[in-house]
Amino acid sequence: MDINLKPTDSELEILQVLWANPASTVRAVHEALGKKDAGYTTTLKLMQIMHEKGLVTRDTSSKTHLYYAHIDQEKTQQLFLKKMINDVFNGSTTRLVLQALGDRKASVEEIELIKKHLDNLK
Repeated sequence: MDINLKPTDSELEILQVLWANPASTVRAVHEALGKKDAGYTTTLKLMQIMHEKGLVTRDTSSKTHLYYAHIDQEKTQQLFLKKMINDVFNGSTTRLVLQALGDRKASVEEIELIKKHLDNLK
């Protein structure tokens, strides 16, 4: 992902909705966000800006426009994770993992998945 396409926090919230529900209308996104302090027109304007930035695509072939995330969820997660590892953990992936596992109890399933991933890295 182009570093210039780095979404803001508000844009990330909208992208989360679009990744989970592709082909969404502005109204559907607004309702999914459930923000009482932000009006529909705020969501509309933000999605228009996201379209201009290339973060979302818009299908205008019908009366109701449908929006799709234009950037990949996994690539976006990787970009933010790399930035966090560098900025917060001084480049240490180990410190990130230990902090993440120390802060909350991982389920048995999560621990097994982590073990499998670590085995694959060997």
